This record gives sequence, structure tokens and C-alpha cells, in this order.
Amino acid sequence: MTMDFFNVEGLTREEIEELAFETGFCKRHSGKIEAPDFVIHFCNESLVGTVSYNDIAGKMQAETKTDASRQAFHQRMCNDNCVPFFEKVLERVIISKYPFGNMDEVSGLNGFKRILIQDSTVIRLPLRLFEVFSGVKNAHKAVCNARIQGVYDLLSKRFIQFSIDPYSKNDLSAALDIIVEPGDLLLRDRGYFSAPIIKELKEEGADTISRYKHKTKIYDIESGEEINLLTYLSQHGCADMTVLIGSEEEKCKVRIVAQPVKEEIANQRRMKAKKESNGKNPSKELLALMSWTIFVVTVEDEQFTFETILKLYGLRWRIENIFKTWKSHFSFSKIHNVSENQLRVLLTARLIMITFIYQGLFSPLSSLIRKISNKRLSLMKFTRYIRKNIKLIFELSDIAKVSEKRIKGLIKYCTYDQRKRVNFEAQLDEIILELNGHEGLA
Repeated sequence: MTMDFFNVEGLTREEIEELAFETGFCKRHSGKIEAPDFVIHFCNESLVGTVSYNDIAGKMQAETKTDASRQAFHQRMCNDNCVPFFEKVLERVIISKYPFGNMDEVSGLNGFKRILIQDSTVIRLPLRLFEVFSGVKNAHKAVCNARIQGVYDLLSKRFIQFSIDPYSKNDLSAALDIIVEPGDLLLRDRGYFSAPIIKELKEEGADTISRYKHKTKIYDIESGEEINLLTYLSQHGCADMTVLIGSEEEKCKVRIVAQPVKEEIANQRRMKAKKESNGKNPSKELLALMSWTIFVVTVEDEQFTFETILKLYGLRWRIENIFKTWKSHFSFSKIHNVSENQLRVLLTARLIMITFIYQGLFSPLSSLIRKISNKRLSLMKFTRYIRKNIKLIFELSDIAKVSEKRIKGLIKYCTYDQRKRVNFEAQLDEIILELNGHEGLA
């Protein structure tokens, strides 16, 4: 069974070796531990849990020509160039072109080339790393956490960016870390909301759809006078108006699009806000504004109505769903008392595998199964299936050679059930067709 599962129009052994020398992880060609074997085996083992030096040494001795001691692997892991090496491999896996996963083949959305979702997830770390990654601390207890930021493109079904940050670096601090291109559409929650950032992204050619953040200053685009949003909505019932937001020095032109919600939903929002207020009661104005769903949008096209914006924004849960699969199936909670260097290598190895599984396996297999059976592959079911049958990664990595038996197994165990509620893939297809001027589902 080959271990070169990256080498399918993706990342070759030669490229991995080149990255090893480029980052200084390898100094000479005659070393006992070959970089391609090391990174491939370590990444594979990382999905199971924390990788011990003894385990990786034994695994490589059994499956390759490598016969190095666990001490040799310890030295390699503690090498200052190990983290940069794994980070470079992650970068290359992200940009690799896989069968059926080529972004050039993906239909855009009404002029948008990518629909990007940026979000973060928090993972618990050994307390010994508190000084590096921070966390939560009081007189009785301390908890060390790290925050992983991810940027996911809904259209190509692939991650385009990752970072492993201290817990103290919140979402707003990471809001401009995203690398955008002209023609991008960003779906962002309130944690990333900032008028200057929205303006800067717009100047770079990227549009945003964000939830309104309370106390954001809104100004009439002609008179420059401040608009009281609650008063406006109370008088008009809804809104779709072009306004200016931000400070006097850096105002940004946006659309405020809002519609009322059922009182039951508004009350649920108020209960949640009070529960999460940590003893500080939310203001009466904020509670009153919860009677509306309010978006801040830089897209000027009137085809982006409130209903369309609501549907698009509702797709943000995709990345939350992905983060959930990480913690459920990819051992993100399994981290023993490791050093910072070991931790970063381990997490980066898991991100390499996750990226490969999503864009090298899930995306092309999803397209293939759709053509064969008209059924849709479920990300949650597929992830669980791979986690329970980890050796299938190597077999499924060469899509052109996947057996009929395996395809039937994926259709049987990994596709969406027939149900009234529309699944994610169908929702996305429906929105794309609607905004591209077509009717019906693909």
C-alpha cells in the first residue's frame, strides 16, 4: 500500500524534499530520515492522536527503509526548522490542484469568484503552554487555549488559509489577516466587524456581508446626519438603504438591509443576550433591535435582496460544521503535555490532512458521485467514514483508480438521506442558480 497519497496531481515527494531543504529541515541528502516519508507518516498518525517518537519510528521502520531511533525523531521534531517545514507543506497542499477540485472549473456566483467564510475555533492545550497561548485564568483555575483561524471557500469546497494563534488574539484582531482577491465575497459574523476593515477590503476588490454590530454609527449619505437605526426601523418596519458608516475620517459606503423577525425569535435572541452578558444587562436599545435581522452589505447589486442575503449568510454554518467534525473525528482534543514546537507541528500536520481530505478527497469524490448517482456526499458522514476507515485515504487518493465497490460504499454510507429539509449542497446550488439568473436546482 503506497503512502504517497499527496502525489496525485498534488504534492510530489520531490516537492516535499525541496521544501525540506528550503526551510533548513534537511541539510544533506544522506540522512537516515527522508523528509517525504517523515511528513507523510506523521500527518497520517496525527489523525489518531498525539504522535509519540516511538510510534513514528516503529511505523516508518515497518513501512519504509528508514531505521532510525526514536531519539533521532525527537531531534528532528525539536529542530527549529520543523515547524516552518510543516507550514510550507500545508501552504503547498492548500494551493495544490486536485482532480475535479480545480478552482478554474468552478462556476462563479453572479460575478463573484469565491465565497469566503472566516471563522475560528478554540482548542484546549496543556497548561504548561499558558504563557505562549494564554487562555482564561482566575484566582482558582487556569485554562490554556489556542485559537485556530480558518478561511474556507464555499464554491471550490477548499480551505485557502489557516493560522494557529494565541487565545488572546480575537477574531477582530485577525480580521485583516485574510488574503482577499478582487471578486471575493466574504460572509462574516459580528466578531470580525469593523467599518475601517470593511472599507479596506472593498478597496481591495472584495465585498462583504456582515451582521450589524450594535452602536455602529450610521450616517445619511447625502446630508451626513447621523441616523438612529432603531427609530428608522420603528417608523418604516424594514430597511434597504445606502448609508455611510464609521468615523468622520474613514467613512465607508454600505447598504443596511433589515427585515423584522417573529416575536418568538426576537425573545429567544434577548434571552440569549441576557444569558451571555456576564451580569451586565444589555441596553434597552440593543434588546429592541433584536426584533430585526440586520445586515451590513457592500454589494450594490439590487438582485441581492434581503431574502438572498439571508440565504447566503445562512451558509456560514458550513465552516462551523467543519470545525465540529475536526473535534469529533480528527483528535483535536487529544493533546498530551507537549512543548510549543511539538504542538505546532502536530496541529499543522492535522491541518495538512484535513485540507487534503476535504479538497483532495471530498471535493472530487462529491463531484464524481453526483455525476454517477445524482446523490450528494455528506461532509459529516464522509469525515466519520474516513476516520473509522483511515487506511482508505491511500486508496481513495487516486480518484481515477477508485473501485466500483468503494464508490458504492460511499454512496451507501456517506450520502445525504432523503428528507424534506434541504441539505447544504442543494442550498448552495439553489442560491448560485438564483443569482446567476437560472431557475430550479442543478
